[in-house]
Amino acid sequence: MKELIIDSIRVGLRHYRRVVVLREKEAERYLTIWVGADVADAIAFRLQDVSVPRPQSHDLMLNLVQELGGSVQAVIVNDLKDDTFFATIQIQKDGQLLEIDSRPSDAIAIAVRASVPIYAADEVLERAGILLDEDGEEVAENEAATDQPPPVSREELEKLSAFRDFVSGLDLDDLGGPA
Repeated sequence: MKELIIDSIRVGLRHYRRVVVLREKEAERYLTIWVGADVADAIAFRLQDVSVPRPQSHDLMLNLVQELGGSVQAVIVNDLKDDTFFATIQIQKDGQLLEIDSRPSDAIAIAVRASVPIYAADEVLERAGILLDEDGEEVAENEAATDQPPPVSREELEKLSAFRDFVSGLDLDDLGGPA
């Protein structure tokens, strides 16, 4: 499990949908989660310390947990099925750790209000994590590791054996000589 921080909240230009961009705290891998405009605003308001005259839904949820003697400990983006992320909110109450199923967007909105860490399961990051360049464009995994070429499997080497045999049979002394 890796800790994430909120990198930004962006608007997709094609459909004007909001996306929360989470970044691994100790790495440069990102997780992007589409959220509704209302939840994006709720997260952004809290991050920017914008005060509202009445409690929003996520303020109400956190107030309920606290008034009932619980405390939010963390949120975890714990699964990805059919392009849908799943999350849990971990609540400590009476010495017991409760895991409450949640939409990731709501869990993130509560996490920023409770000032608790956001985590993602390793499997989720492996399946949906991306690397971005300085312009925010996605970088292919093998482009990011420029020090090492991507590993070649035994099957790939066997498929290339005909080319290897051809190249090794070339008479390189004749190259560039008069015809």
